[in-house]
This record gives sequence, structure tokens and C-alpha cells, in this order.
Amino acid sequence: MKRSGKKSVIFFLLCLALAGCASRQPQDISEPSEIAERGTESISPESASAETPLPAPAAAPTAMSAAAPTAMSAAAPTAMSAATPTATPAATPEPTSEPVDTSFDFTICFAGDINLDENWDTTRFLDTQPGGIYDCISPELSEAMRAADIMCLNNEFTYSTGGAPLPGKAYTFRADPERVEVLDQLGVDAVTLANNHVYDYGEEALLDTFTVLEEAGVPYFGAGRTLEEAMQPLYLEVDGKTVALVAASRAEKNKMTPQATDSAPGILRCYDTELFLQVIQEGKANADFCIAFVHWGTEYSYDLERVQLDTGKAYLDAGADVVIGAHSHCLQGMEYYDGKPIIYSLGNYWFNNKTLDTMLLQLHFSGDDEQSELEVQVVPAVQSGCRTTYAQDADEQRRIFDFLESISVNVEISDEGIVTEAE
Repeated sequence: MKRSGKKSVIFFLLCLALAGCASRQPQDISEPSEIAERGTESISPESASAETPLPAPAAAPTAMSAAAPTAMSAAAPTAMSAATPTATPAATPEPTSEPVDTSFDFTICFAGDINLDENWDTTRFLDTQPGGIYDCISPELSEAMRAADIMCLNNEFTYSTGGAPLPGKAYTFRADPERVEVLDQLGVDAVTLANNHVYDYGEEALLDTFTVLEEAGVPYFGAGRTLEEAMQPLYLEVDGKTVALVAASRAEKNKMTPQATDSAPGILRCYDTELFLQVIQEGKANADFCIAFVHWGTEYSYDLERVQLDTGKAYLDAGADVVIGAHSHCLQGMEYYDGKPIIYSLGNYWFNNKTLDTMLLQLHFSGDDEQSELEVQVVPAVQSGCRTTYAQDADEQRRIFDFLESISVNVEISDEGIVTEAE
């Protein structure tokens, strides 16, 4: 212990001498007295005998290194730490939740009657075309069909090689099951079967039709193996919204297409509207939008039946957002009721060799959870010679729009085909 005390005194005197010499050197350091004091503190017997390890250079904050020379830091790490205030970690901000985007924007496209019967003019013509269906329907139309978020049309025939034509029926339509590929080529997402030709070859062919569509992945509505299935709305999800598609038929004066029962297949009829009104109400209750597709009207007549005018409004009152018709084989007019549209008939789309005006109907839904908007647009076309062609010429487009206005109840159609309620 004594020998250690002598070494401490000698070490102390040597440091004082060195400090005196430093005071006579040029003033490179602005505060020599402060350094002398620190030097004195650092050579106390206790600190001189301490075996505190040197802090690793990477652990020393930059600000601390600038405040004291390296030698000083090594001699008195505790003093250095005490001289530097400990920084309080900043509080981590609470994460802010992003607002939920509830906006939607999608288009549903509808076309009228098509026919792929093996012995019909359209199919015979199709089989002679190198481009198949694309030589029968112009590219502007087929591209619009494929571009739609949902594409729906009226499947006015049955897919089967079995069954037999219904006795006493003038026109019966049956397509080979392989013809279902045309739906995929046209971008069809769903078909309505509530019409007067899906049962042309009886129960066997109708059941085949269900199977063919199911295996092809094409959902259908308006018909089923039982009445419960025929009444089931088809629900489709698009852009965060649910759309319900429902369909029924009252097209036949001589009722040859049966309504489904608890034990037999068929379609849903709406001569008596009670069941169809229930279907519409169910569809609207379980979806954001409900579209009712009705097979009705008089063939090749632009005049509307009283029952169309009356029941169309009843379907809107029941919850449908849009009512769309088919069966007349020609265009029929439109009407707005309570701010919602009724398109009484889409007419033939690609059904025979007659020359008739036709159209694609585009329903453009947009908005968010607070509000929504429906824009109705007509894509004008002409069916002629087993081809359906887009009306490119502005004058031809305007002719079709003017004709539609003339047979409608209360609509105006812009040069772009936008349909609005007439004031």
C-alpha cells in the first residue's frame, strides 16, 4: 500500500509539471483552465487504480467525442457520461388509420337474343367464316362485350344432342354443346334462360343445357332443376359491390315452356307477378344493385303492351334498379320511372338474317357508400345478313338514337349514346 502511495504522489507532481508546461505553450485550446481542472480530476488515486474498460468507439456519440479529447475520454468515462445529459427517447407516434376507400366504378353490358341452333341461318353462316364468331359480330362490339366487367345476354336456345322438338311448336332451337365456346369468345359472364325456347326439346335437353353451362363455367338465372333454383337470384361480385340478376318470362300466348316445380325443371314465369316480385325483393335485400330481365312483348312490334308498362313499374317498385326486356326480336322503347330506367326490349342481337337495328346496352355504375350514379349508354348496331355490325357513321348513329327516342316514353339520347330522362 505504501509503495503505491509514493507512486501516486510522484505521478501527481509529474502531471502538475506537465500542466505548467502546457500553460506556457501557444493557445491552441480556448479554455486551458477547464482542461487543467479535468486533468486534475482524472488523476485521483481512485481513478488511477480503476480498471474500467475503454468504451468501444462505435458506441460513443459524436457529440461526446467533440466535447473532450480522446485521452480524456479514456481516463474518465464516468465523468464524461455524467457531463452529457441522457436523451429521452421520443415517443412513438400512434399509427393513423388510412380512410377506407369505398368508391366503385364498373360496367355491366347486355345484349339481346342470339341463336346457335344447328339448322338456323346464323349458325350455318358462322360455320363458313374463317374467323368464326368474330366474322359475325364486328370487332367494336365484341371488344366492348369482352371489356365489360359483367357481360350478359339472352340464351334463346338449348344446348343438347338429345330430346325431341315439342309437338306443335313452329320454331325449335337446339345447339350442339360444343357451341358454348362462343360465349367465352364473346366474353359472356352470365346468361338468362327465362325465355320461350330453352325448353324447345323438352326436359332432357333443358337438363343438358344446365350441365353444359355449368361445365363451361357460365352461370345462368331464370331457370333451374326445381322452382327454388329457378327463383334463385344470381349474385355477382364486382369492384366491391354485389349485383343481383333475376329473370322471368311471360312471352308465350300458347304456354308451352313450363314453369319449374318442386320436382321438375323449368323456367320462372311472370304471367302472375307474385313470385317474380318476391325474387326481386330477395335480390335487392342481398345485393347493392338488382337488375330484372324480363321476356315479354309482341314479336316484331315497336308498340308496348299495357302489361309491360304496368309490370315494369311494379318491378322497379319491388326493388329493381333497372328493368331490361327481350323477346320482341326488335328494339322497343325506354322509360324512366321514379328516376330508374326500363329498357323494354333489346331486340335481336345476332339471331337471324333480317335487317334490324339493334344495340349493346351499357350500364355504368359509379360512386361510393354515400352516393351512387347510374349512366345508361346505347352502343348502336345493325343486324343484317347474319352479321351484327357497329354503326360507325355519325349520321347512322343519330338515326338509331332518334328512332329509339321516337318509340320511347320519356327519354333523350345524346350523340354519345347517353340515355337520360326527358324533362
